Amino acid sequence: MIHEFEGKTENEAIENSASELGLEKDQFDVEILETQKNTIFKKGYVKIRVHTNDYAGDPEFDGSVPRKTTVFTDPLPQGEFEQSLIDFISSVIRKMGYEATVEIMFREEKKLGIRLNSPNSSILIGRKGKNLDALQLLANVYSGKLGHEEIRIILDSENYRIRREESLVRLAYTTADKVRTSRSSVLLEPMNPFERRLIHTTLNDIGDVETKSEGDGLFKQVRVFYKGKR
Repeated sequence: MIHEFEGKTENEAIENSASELGLEKDQFDVEILETQKNTIFKKGYVKIRVHTNDYAGDPEFDGSVPRKTTVFTDPLPQGEFEQSLIDFISSVIRKMGYEATVEIMFREEKKLGIRLNSPNSSILIGRKGKNLDALQLLANVYSGKLGHEEIRIILDSENYRIRREESLVRLAYTTADKVRTSRSSVLLEPMNPFERRLIHTTLNDIGDVETKSEGDGLFKQVRVFYKGKR
């Protein structure tokens, strides 16, 4: 399910949502919709959209490799579920006309990371990760059919997820410099919720720049605009 909350800061908005929904913070995904910093005439606030675990199978809400409580262990599948998932992903890639070694990347509570090693990694990743995201979506749908809707499957190849995060952070700072110089705004390319949140969070503490999501559907655009000094 989807819910929207507000707070004076991002942390306060998340705390409010966790309290009202009766969930722990790691049980839902957060999409920052809008940030408004304090000015003489207006009080600052952060508006967020919360996606609860009904969306756990949708990779677009969390494409990152976890930073903590992650268990990097035996890359071989353990148990019937992991083996079936590995076989399914390998089969899909073969039907695409490519070969890949599919192995376990990490095991975390309610998350399972899978690495694709292939001489055709660039094709499997696709432009801006679109092919990798599509494969990840199929893996999550299949995981649900196996009775594991609560587990989010994260696919990666050639450390693309981490490299994409680093690229987006650089893009955020570069865009902030542009709007400062031009005293106008820049509309970024369509991004999934996780990528948009990264842009919002990166620029949240920059006093003279603000961000806002625009558009409809899953892939919205972030507008970065100049607000002047506080």
